[in-house]
Amino acid sequence: MNTIPTRQVGRHFSITGAGTGIGRAIALRLSAEGARVSIFGRRTEPLEETKRLLVEAGATADSVFVASMDVRDDDSVTEAFANAVTALGPLRGFVANAGIGGANFPGEDDRFTDIVSTNVGGTYRTLRAAQALLSDEGTRHLVVLSSILGRIGVPWYTGYCASKTALLGLTRALALELADQDIQVNAICPGWVETEMAWQGIDGMATALKTTREEAFKIAMSEVPMGRMSQPEHIAGLVAYLVSDDATGVTGQGLDMNGGAFLA
Repeated sequence: MNTIPTRQVGRHFSITGAGTGIGRAIALRLSAEGARVSIFGRRTEPLEETKRLLVEAGATADSVFVASMDVRDDDSVTEAFANAVTALGPLRGFVANAGIGGANFPGEDDRFTDIVSTNVGGTYRTLRAAQALLSDEGTRHLVVLSSILGRIGVPWYTGYCASKTALLGLTRALALELADQDIQVNAICPGWVETEMAWQGIDGMATALKTTREEAFKIAMSEVPMGRMSQPEHIAGLVAYLVSDDATGVTGQGLDMNGGAFLA
């Protein structure tokens, strides 16, 4: 029987994009380890559902802070973090998970700028806001969600690939900048993870190939040696490791979890 360690008791962690998928799973895992969690996203309804699940799993209502945030807006980010710290105390760590995906095509409606400004600019903005509010105790942590598409190229995903690659450079530079302050900065590069965004990608593939969702899924998994998607909980477990004492000295790294689809 697997037992989740209670190694984050009383510590405050923030997570962006926590209303669904990977962000929600990270919030649930850190809360299960005893952390107080502030959860951010664009829409409050999914965040309130995450809070409900946290409380249902054993968290107290006053150990969870919910706030709407637009990572592209300085005032929105500053206000949300300030209110979270007022409610739950200084941050032990922050997980920059918010972002947008999908393809972009050249022409009048090219989404390149929107994708890059959200994923890179939004991540940078939230990292700096969190950095300013980190506690003075122990090793502090900043974790960035990149992607396997930060390692490889995919046709028509120029915006997403560019943004996720940029996050790896951001992680390395920030890790060196903050090392002497005992702040560890790392990135995670998931491959296929079973989320709504992933299934939207599968559906897009099915449309492009003029086939069924099931067949598109088989095609996608044929590129994954282990033949399956990761689950959000798997990514959450890796985050939990990175912000634990077991990962002391791990900084400036991009950790891959992709079923063997990319081998560094």
